[in-house]
Amino acid sequence: MKTLYLDCGMGAAGDMLTAALLELLPDPAAFLRELNGLGLPGVRVTSAPAVKCGVTGTHVSVTVDGVEEESHDHHSHDHDHAHHHEHDHAHEHGHEHYHEHTHDHDHEHHHEHTHDHDHEHHHEHTHDHEHEHHHEHDHGHSHGGEHHHSSLHEIEHLVRDHLDLPEPVRADILAVYGLIAQAESHAHGVPVPEIHFHEVGTLDAVADVTAVCLLLHRLAPEEIVVSPVHVGSGQVRCAHGILPVPAPATAHILRDVPIYGGSVKGELCTPTGAALLKHFATRFGNLPVMRVQSIGYGMGSKDFEAANCVRALLGETAGSAGRVVELSCNVDDMTGEQLGFAMDRLLEAGALDVYQVPIGMKKSRPGVLLRVLCRPEDRETLAAAMFRHTSTLGIREAELGRYVLDRQIETMETPWGPVRRKTAAGYGVTRSKYEYEDLARIAAQRGVGIAQVQAELERI
Repeated sequence: MKTLYLDCGMGAAGDMLTAALLELLPDPAAFLRELNGLGLPGVRVTSAPAVKCGVTGTHVSVTVDGVEEESHDHHSHDHDHAHHHEHDHAHEHGHEHYHEHTHDHDHEHHHEHTHDHDHEHHHEHTHDHEHEHHHEHDHGHSHGGEHHHSSLHEIEHLVRDHLDLPEPVRADILAVYGLIAQAESHAHGVPVPEIHFHEVGTLDAVADVTAVCLLLHRLAPEEIVVSPVHVGSGQVRCAHGILPVPAPATAHILRDVPIYGGSVKGELCTPTGAALLKHFATRFGNLPVMRVQSIGYGMGSKDFEAANCVRALLGETAGSAGRVVELSCNVDDMTGEQLGFAMDRLLEAGALDVYQVPIGMKKSRPGVLLRVLCRPEDRETLAAAMFRHTSTLGIREAELGRYVLDRQIETMETPWGPVRRKTAAGYGVTRSKYEYEDLARIAAQRGVGIAQVQAELERI
């Protein structure tokens, strides 16, 4: 199974994740050209080699109208603003500041400013972070004029209507922003619609979030395993007091995620980094047994005793691919429509496959054996979904071994629009097939049969 492992021993932020994943591509420069051509107004993303503790990796920088939102490494200062708008940490470059921070963060990761500032900050940051924050807040250098503020709705408009992206990538970007906005809302008692993103920081953050979502779409790992996340330690000063690390929004996002602190003072995981990990992780845990094929190092700006980076390892695993859990139950009092609805919900909940087998039950009653295949770590979620959407009173569980072919999905450009083709290979065989949804879309548009569309695609 194609597996991506993210080592977050020094936390995570959007720019560091971008840099680490960028190193896994065969042509990083081409990807940056594509990213810069998406249409984010005034945004330019660049990369450069960086060395930490003798290891060379990549450092990514984002400028908006020629100005870089400088690294506020690892922090997610949940600025406790009285403005009802937490900096939605959409700035992704390592700040998420809480104005007037005297952060002890020794990090400088261009992380995520997602400041929801709906206000003008006249906050003098005396950052002890050794991070030079050249933020676009009214901190020290205003970029001429009022700061515009963007709501979550406006972010959705930008992503859906102005960025030339595959639909799955758009959905991932908006899901990440949704996690951040919900965390800010929960931490500060403000409804999500009132959460606002500072415009320049938002563009800076959208670039980071978009880059990570697009990179993962391009790399297409079947499984993403994330290490326990180092969140840092200590406290952070904001305009209204002292807050503990991890800051409230980050802590909210990282619920149910294994996290730990350490000797590094400051916030090592920003809200945006946390949201990206939470959204994409298949599971959290230690490095699985895998054949590593490529390694990427995404560097922060600061220097520590430990290499200040996110490390990404891409390779093949057999463990999780070789084991699967089968959940099954017998039902005899559900209609076909109800069973169909249940099967759709189970697939949405993460099932690898769902199928039904006609059976004869006691007293010769006809019934259905419903079977769900899932990853071992998803068994509880799927069992709960089975109880919710079926009439069963009990579920049987069996753990099985399985053999699988390596699978990859590529998108073909055709005269009728993009068409996805899944290719499977291994054990001396190779086979491919077009995705049904794409074939059905083209067939319906042209008023022809699916077989004809498939035959024409084979001739391209």
